[in-house]
Amino acid sequence: VQLQASGGGLVQAGGSLRLSCAASGSIFNAKPMGWYRQAPGKQRELVALIADGGSTNYADSVKGRFTISRDNAKNTVYLQMNSLKPEDTAFYYCNAWGLNGARLELYWGQGTQVTVSS
Repeated sequence: VQLQASGGGLVQAGGSLRLSCAASGSIFNAKPMGWYRQAPGKQRELVALIADGGSTNYADSVKGRFTISRDNAKNTVYLQMNSLKPEDTAFYYCNAWGLNGARLELYWGQGTQVTVSS
């Protein structure tokens, strides 16, 4: 299983970015897919999760500004980020569950940098 994240970059405060994470291999779509982020000197934190049925969960800090979605046919999860703030600056990582033989494992993408300037 491999996850390839893209869409990061440099944007001014108030701007928007759309992250994509394409998964390949034996993805287990019945489990949630998600986005996490890690800023320098801080722990990795949950940004958003989306279940197979479409139910979502967001960190309080991004509610109303970020939207997570997924396309199971493409094994891809997206994160639309609007009204970006400098405190959103971080490496953003996607994750998904996949099968390693008969065992379910959680896989992570390589991360994509998001930098928001004030």
